Amino acid sequence: MVATPITYWISYLFFFALILGVILIAKLPLLTVFKRSLIEIPFILFAVLMPFFGTGKSSIFFGFTIYEEGLLAAAAIIAKGTIGVLGAIALSATSTAKDILQGLERLKLPAIMVNIATFSLRYINVVSDEMERMKVARIARGFQARGVRDWKILGSAAAALFIRSYERGERVHLAMLSRGFTGALPKISNDSPNRQDLLGAVALPSLALIFSLLDRMVI
Repeated sequence: MVATPITYWISYLFFFALILGVILIAKLPLLTVFKRSLIEIPFILFAVLMPFFGTGKSSIFFGFTIYEEGLLAAAAIIAKGTIGVLGAIALSATSTAKDILQGLERLKLPAIMVNIATFSLRYINVVSDEMERMKVARIARGFQARGVRDWKILGSAAAALFIRSYERGERVHLAMLSRGFTGALPKISNDSPNRQDLLGAVALPSLALIFSLLDRMVI
């Protein structure tokens, strides 16, 4: 999908149909999917401005100069970004964090990246709890953020949170070394995927690839 030029718009319609089919099969609430997809709004706003800047072929639209190159680039960002966001929403809503990490291991992602993701998921709640305690401490001392003047205090709190998190990470690392850590975490799971899992994994990308090739042959 990423390598498919935006001019093959029929392929992108099929890609959208595939990802929407996955969402419907997974029985995800459409309203929830829509709310989560709003994270894409900043990229869409950026893409909307692209047709007004560029070189090459152009045309006048309601008094504004629209460049074809910028228009295609904007369409590519919106289409690919939307499909990517919908795919990420479907994956996160139907798979646990453990399943995703297990999948990354099976895809032979470098161990260091899997380890970083594992630690991030493990300690994100610890850091958020620490941030909440610092917030409660500020409120107990009568602090309430009212404007720009309070940004200095909030910045100091963010710096303190970073230092505390870094120091906690060092303590955790030393504790792991004292228990024989050699740089590799234990395998999350040694279970091999069955035939049904493999068929399900290759079905969607295979359909997308086949239809994209057919679209190019027709054009």
